[in-house]
Amino acid sequence: MKRSYSLRIRLTLIILIPLLFVAGAAGFWQLNNARLTAGDVFDRSLQSAALAVSNDVALSSGDALGVETRRILADTSGGRVYYHVYAPDGVIVAGYATPPAGIPTATDGDLNAVYFNGEYLGREVRGYRMRTHMQVDGFSGVFTTTVWQDVRIRSTFVRALILRSLVVISSIILSLALIVWFGVRIGLRPLNDLQQAIDLRSGDDLKAIQRAVPAEVKGIVRTLNRLLGQVSDAMATQGEFISNAAHQLRNPLAGVLALAESVRSARSEVAMRERAEDLVKAAKETSQLAQKLLTYERAKSISPASEKEIFSLRDLLNELVLEFQAVPHRGIEIDASLGDEVLEITADRTMVREAVANLIDNALKHGGPKLSRISVSCESNEAAVSISVEDDGRGLNQEEIQTALQRFGQVSANSDGSGLGLPIVVRVAERHGGSLELTTGEPGLKARISLPAGFTGKH
Repeated sequence: MKRSYSLRIRLTLIILIPLLFVAGAAGFWQLNNARLTAGDVFDRSLQSAALAVSNDVALSSGDALGVETRRILADTSGGRVYYHVYAPDGVIVAGYATPPAGIPTATDGDLNAVYFNGEYLGREVRGYRMRTHMQVDGFSGVFTTTVWQDVRIRSTFVRALILRSLVVISSIILSLALIVWFGVRIGLRPLNDLQQAIDLRSGDDLKAIQRAVPAEVKGIVRTLNRLLGQVSDAMATQGEFISNAAHQLRNPLAGVLALAESVRSARSEVAMRERAEDLVKAAKETSQLAQKLLTYERAKSISPASEKEIFSLRDLLNELVLEFQAVPHRGIEIDASLGDEVLEITADRTMVREAVANLIDNALKHGGPKLSRISVSCESNEAAVSISVEDDGRGLNQEEIQTALQRFGQVSANSDGSGLGLPIVVRVAERHGGSLELTTGEPGLKARISLPAGFTGKH
């Protein structure tokens, strides 16, 4: 099972990891920048020291350096600077007698100033050499002034600069981490409040959540409200089914029980057989009623997932008509007029079949004594497909149609139906996005189920 982390940790890591990456890149850039800055500062200091020494040597003929020059040499960028000045003939004019190793050589006419890295008394140094025309004690020519400084001073300066930068960056990152942590905690407070509100609900409280929530959570709350609505509808449907079953099955079951008692108490074999036949008939009617109740509830649960079956409507209707033709119905003719078109629809095949079967059965039960023919047909166009069941029986007026469409509605007081046939058809049609239309004629009744084009496919 995949491990789950808290949303607070996820958000904190998502924010902090990029910040740490940026901080690392900034630190690396700062390190390189510190080195370049330190190098530039120290090199300019060496250049300033060389210019000051050269100027003082020219003014004092090498006898003494000015106070400001000595201060520069004593503490340039945090460390001592060594120097010497050579005359054109190679004689030292001023400064330290021992030069550092690694000073670049120069030709007579080369007056370019150069920086160099060398070694002085076993230590690595950074130096600057400049050659200028000067006149000292009446002797003129190209004098060479060289200054150098211990590299460790520069490294110490760089480390101090980097350390200060790291302290600043670390402080910023730590502050941001604390801000992010507490910010995420505060930002998630509405979720915690929502969770507590849901926890306080009982299993019977399935009302939609009306609490104000952030925009990012509205989708979750909307989905949760939809699920709560579905659960509430399912519970209401279950309660309705139990109520319907209890109401509709109470009397038939009582009748079956009474007939069973009468069979047991029959005084003769003939009476027992007659009562047994009545018992079988009552049991069949009760079974049919129970089946109708289950079908009605099944029709309520038709969902888009159950409407994905693709099947031939023509084959389904032919098969259904043949089943009814196989059973004698007082000479009533049942036929199908389906044409040659191969019409496929996407729907719940079982429930569509049940709906059409209920229409045929309804015509057989309520068509009256003059009923002689029932015709099943289907047609389609670009907008919809329709299934029609038409009979030549007694028909219904508008008031009777309204009664017949109601759950457990009985048009005739002497009817032996369940009152669920047409409501089942209505429910199946509506669950598929269609409708049921009843039209009374002279004589007979025409029932038509219409399904939208989205559920059909013609070949």
